[in-house]
Amino acid sequence: MRTVLLATSNPHKLDEVRQILAPTETTVLGLDSLGLDLEEPVEDGTTFAENARIKALYYARHTDRMCLADDSGLVVDGLGGAPGIHSARYSGVNGPRDVRDRANNEKLVGELESIPDSGRSARFVCAMCFADPEGRVLLESTGTFEGVIVDVPRGTNGFGYDPHFMVPSLGRTAAELSPEEKNELSHRGRATANMLALLRSSKV
Repeated sequence: MRTVLLATSNPHKLDEVRQILAPTETTVLGLDSLGLDLEEPVEDGTTFAENARIKALYYARHTDRMCLADDSGLVVDGLGGAPGIHSARYSGVNGPRDVRDRANNEKLVGELESIPDSGRSARFVCAMCFADPEGRVLLESTGTFEGVIVDVPRGTNGFGYDPHFMVPSLGRTAAELSPEEKNELSHRGRATANMLALLRSSKV
């Protein structure tokens, strides 16, 4: 049995990763379960991969546990790649997660007001890093999820930008997908599945 710390307090992320790793003998813990008062690391990387490494290495060292961390966000073509690595704090609004999500989505829709449909293509990107307490990056994976941004939110599942992220082939937003569908298609689901394959083929 392997125990891995997932460097997040986001219950949605925990659920997604736990569901994908459920068939394996892996217990996934979240930061909240440790009861530690740790400051968050400064995520000053310029890419999703760099920020994932920063988090994985920081929490592995400070908790003395094998740590899996991800950095993910939304990349919109018509906005030059924004929000990108700034997705979680795009609006600059602080507060509870639902307040930030609402403000981020409002800013996103506002920024796209003058952008034609051809510029609304977008993708979620997830970079994942697995590190040990000795400060070594052991494995890395990535995943992407293609779609387009719509003005009117739809669906109650998911979180973040999901209600505005339309999957053209399905005619539904990410927030209208079941957890099983989203895990199969999403950026985090694909990055986790790729990480799972690496874990199975490695001696880590």
